[in-house]
Amino acid sequence: MVSPAEAFRLALASLATHKLRSVLTLLGLIIAVASLMLVMTLVQGANTYVQEKIANLGTNVFEVAKVPLVITNFEEFFEALKNKDLTRDDWQAAAAACRSCRAVGAVSRTTGRVRSPSRSLADIEIRGESANMAGITTVELAAGRYFTESEDHQAAHVVLLGHGLVEEFFPAVDPLRQSVRIAGEEFQVIGVAEEIGAILGQEQDNFVVIPLLTFEKLYGSRHSLTLKVQAFSQAGISPAMEEVRTVLRGRRNRRYADKDDFYMATAETYLSLWEDISSVFFVVFVLISSIASLVGGIVIMNIMLVSVTERTKEIGIRRSVGATRQDILRHFLLEALAQCLTGGLAGVALGFLLALLLRQFTPFPATVKVWVALVGLLLSSVIALIFGIYPAVRAARLDPAVALRTE
Repeated sequence: MVSPAEAFRLALASLATHKLRSVLTLLGLIIAVASLMLVMTLVQGANTYVQEKIANLGTNVFEVAKVPLVITNFEEFFEALKNKDLTRDDWQAAAAACRSCRAVGAVSRTTGRVRSPSRSLADIEIRGESANMAGITTVELAAGRYFTESEDHQAAHVVLLGHGLVEEFFPAVDPLRQSVRIAGEEFQVIGVAEEIGAILGQEQDNFVVIPLLTFEKLYGSRHSLTLKVQAFSQAGISPAMEEVRTVLRGRRNRRYADKDDFYMATAETYLSLWEDISSVFFVVFVLISSIASLVGGIVIMNIMLVSVTERTKEIGIRRSVGATRQDILRHFLLEALAQCLTGGLAGVALGFLLALLLRQFTPFPATVKVWVALVGLLLSSVIALIFGIYPAVRAARLDPAVALRTE
């Protein structure tokens, strides 16, 4: 009987002897494992990315808006545009009535041009926020301060700049106490946000934040507000949502059977949507990887059959000196396993390399995990057992006398 180590050695020697054939044989398997590695590393990285970036509301914060905050149905979205705006009165009523809420903030958005003494930039996100958003928002300040309640009530011309605007407007000077112009009015810079970076290729640092009342004086009050509500704890988020829902339904005269004419979203809402999207992508790519695995397995089986034919006399000699059918079967299965593990290792290396290159040169995230490599090697082993069994059985069933007469 040939030992497992010797069988592996013989299989690797065969691969080295027929290099081109070996590469062509294992190419399908390498592609299958590499594609599986790439997909799994991307999905893992994207899951972490979404948790840190897209769904970063805070565990005890939820949003309320006129239209869906997560768009999955465009027909529903366009229908929601007919809903009543969320107004300053709605915001103040929710803040006054919600006993489970630590704070209820309000945000209004538009886009416009922002100018510094030396530059002018268009399509900048302009946010009007209530002063208490300082304790709700996840945007961190790199320098300066948030505006106060007094500045909000006085519609003061103060502004916080996103990191991207600081880089564009004031790359070599301290931006604090500098001035920028928004909607033709001059604003003093009192704070600078920490760098956020890009989310799936979309730059997130090109924004300004001004007091909500200032925003309404510049752009009018006919912008629907987005309410950002902070509960006292993660466990208290459900009671807070119910209280805010009750207040808004009462103000909008919604009957018991009527649907809400506003939408709520938590961090879990965004994560749930991403899980649905990523699972679909994962299934599609796994199917593609499965097709490549099937093709690779068939090629390996055919080459193994050719190998059995070429080594018929060798098999006959082994049988004549005492090797059993189980010995021959085990030997060829180990050879198939050695070949597939070689292809699997190459596929794992290629998949990880592609994932690292993608992470390095694109904004798309990729997280490399050791267990993903183990899954790739497991896939290789399964392919070896499935597609190597028939050639191994055929070799084991050869008649020794007939095999010895083969030239």
